[in-house]
Amino acid sequence: MIRKYGLIPALFLTAILHYGGPAADAQTVRVYFGTYTRGLSEGIYVSELDLTTGRLGPIELAATTANPSFVAIHPDRPLLYAVGEFGSFPGKKTSAVSAFVIDPTSGKLTLLNQQPSEGNGPCHVSVDRTGRNVLVANYGSGSIACLPIGEDGRLGAATSSFQHEGSSVDPRRQQGPHAHSINLDAANRFAFVADLGLDKILVYRFDASQGKLTPNDPPSTQLKPGAGPRHFAFHPTGRYAYVINEMQSTVTAMRYDAERGTLSPMQTITTLPEGFDGQNSTAEVQVHPSGKFLYGSNRGHNSIACFAIDQTTGRLTPLGNQSTQGKTPRNFGIDPSGKYLLAANQDTDNVVVFRIDTSTGRLSPTGQSVTVGIPVCVKMIPIDR
Repeated sequence: MIRKYGLIPALFLTAILHYGGPAADAQTVRVYFGTYTRGLSEGIYVSELDLTTGRLGPIELAATTANPSFVAIHPDRPLLYAVGEFGSFPGKKTSAVSAFVIDPTSGKLTLLNQQPSEGNGPCHVSVDRTGRNVLVANYGSGSIACLPIGEDGRLGAATSSFQHEGSSVDPRRQQGPHAHSINLDAANRFAFVADLGLDKILVYRFDASQGKLTPNDPPSTQLKPGAGPRHFAFHPTGRYAYVINEMQSTVTAMRYDAERGTLSPMQTITTLPEGFDGQNSTAEVQVHPSGKFLYGSNRGHNSIACFAIDQTTGRLTPLGNQSTQGKTPRNFGIDPSGKYLLAANQDTDNVVVFRIDTSTGRLSPTGQSVTVGIPVCVKMIPIDR
């Protein structure tokens, strides 16, 4: 942790003054890569993607930090937040969440502070839509927490936390809870936690002004036994939501009632092609900015599963699978314009750029590939030149 806090307010003020905010019509996006810090990796890396050519620029180390396996970018300030999957936070049996200020010119990161994640093995972090709070899911302990963001970008101690309880049918992986992601709806009223260990999506009412989470009524949506829900995504209309199930290699499509904060499963579909009988688990799921397509990553089959979304019903139709040209695609990112998908191959230390056909949803390799040590998260933000 940084101990000399006196310099930070001035540093943060300088970044604010030079930060114009995300430019909707920008032709360049800054790309951050979260990693596991062993082998080639030392922390969080940064690059730039040219949306005109699809070229991904040189990879640079943005910040040295331990196991920043998932990162999130503030919606309107030059701030980035990252989990730290390491043993314990000083003085507490918990891991940490780190706050960084972004240099608006270089994209390099400077550590502001760290706070306990209120659990072990934090694996997912998000920033609420008002930019007041960071929400974190702790896989190891099966817990979640909300941490307030100060005026200077630093994180405060948790204002709300919950420990999940229970188990499911798999004796090896579901003996207890494993909170794997935490996401907010468009209205910033409800938080959704996919818990792999419970086969449930737990729902919390969210008060951004107080940083408070409260179990909803009903408190959860039950998924198929042994599914292992992992990551979660809303459709841009807010009428549908999708969860990718790690253990059964499926995606579940759900209707969403925004008034009650409830989810109603309506379809579960495989992410694998017919005839595949090898070992596989899924990881990331994202909806294309147009709302027309959905993508999910397969670790084992080493592909991105592509689906068309019916705009009337929200149901999915398979479009096929695209090889990620590497092994174990963990996370991927779709740029804000919807032109490109960047797949992070964890076990081959490479990130591969694919072009998205915005009329069909299909992916095609651009020939662009860069080396990043153990990449497991991809996040992008438009930048104005």
